[in-house]
This record gives sequence, C-alpha cells and structure tokens, in this order.
Amino acid sequence: MSPLQRIERHFTASIEAKQRTLEAMGLRIVQAAELLAERLRQGGKILVCGNGGSAADAQHFAAELVNRFEIERPGLAAIALTTDSSALTSIANDYAFEQVFARQVRALGRTGDLLLAISTSGDSPNVLAAMAAAQEIGMVTVGLTGRDGGRMAGQLAKNDLEIRASATATARIQEVHIVVIHCLCDLIDHLLFSKGGKL
Repeated sequence: MSPLQRIERHFTASIEAKQRTLEAMGLRIVQAAELLAERLRQGGKILVCGNGGSAADAQHFAAELVNRFEIERPGLAAIALTTDSSALTSIANDYAFEQVFARQVRALGRTGDLLLAISTSGDSPNVLAAMAAAQEIGMVTVGLTGRDGGRMAGQLAKNDLEIRASATATARIQEVHIVVIHCLCDLIDHLLFSKGGKL
C-alpha cells in the first residue's frame, strides 16, 4: 500500500464513522446542545474531563465556550478539569489518580451545572468517578464515548445523555468527538444568541 493509499484509507474511514454517527446520534447531539444551553442560560457552568486526546478535547471545548466559537458573544462558563497541574498531581499523590476529576467536581460543581465526560472507551476510571461525583451533587452528565459505550453507558442516570461515536478505532472515535464538540458549540451559540435565543 502506497503512502497516498494509506492516507486515503484514513480519510475514508473517518468520513464513514462520522456519517454513521450522524445517522445514529444526530438528534441526541441536538438534545445535548439544548441541555448545555439551558444550563448556561440558568447560570450554571460546564465542567469537562477526559484523558490523553480526550483531555485535549476537554480543553478545546472549554476554550471555545469561555472565549468564542464562530460568533462574537460574551464568554460562557466552562472549566476543563484537566489543566490545573497542581490540583491534578496533589489529588493523585494524596488520594489516587482515579480521583483527579471527581474531587474537582465535588469542589467546583453545583446542582444546575453539567459535566461533559469524554472517554473513547467509556471505561476510564477517573471519568467514571467524576460521573459518580456529579450524580451525588445533582449534576447532569453528557458522555462522549465510542465502541459499545463501555461502563459509562451503564452508569448514566435517567437525565444523562450519551453521544456514542459509531467507531471502534480510537483515532476515528476522537475524530468524531471533535466534530460533535464543534456541533455542540455551534448549537449552543445558536440557541443562546440567535434572534430567537436569549441568554
């Protein structure tokens, strides 16, 4: 297989994964955006967590809300729980790495806030612990997963939502997640700042 053919294979697989996810999860993405927008409208904030590439996605999403996505608008309240190295390392050292997000959720989260939990496998122990902490507080969770949803799918509460990438390869799941994140950002802006939407 030539280098160009390898690239073509990646592009084709990415397009197919996104198309499958759109067909399976399009309405769920709309529901999640509506939930996020409503929480922000009511004065809540969005806490976001994930590991590795999903940590980068968490920071990306929070930055798009706090700064802006594609339109000029006020900043929106979002915190990536992946960025404070002192908090992360002290929690991991004093307790366990599994608690690095959960302890921040308990400290920063309030009823009316929302947790965006990102895990390509759906099995990340520290993300699952963050979801449990959010449920204790009365926060709703939106989970971005892949494959079969992993343990996250089974841990979702009644009012939580899962957006599952229709892919098994980690790279494809991550590529779907970033498109979903951009869709959420666009819809949040539309719902809150279009002529019909009011923050």
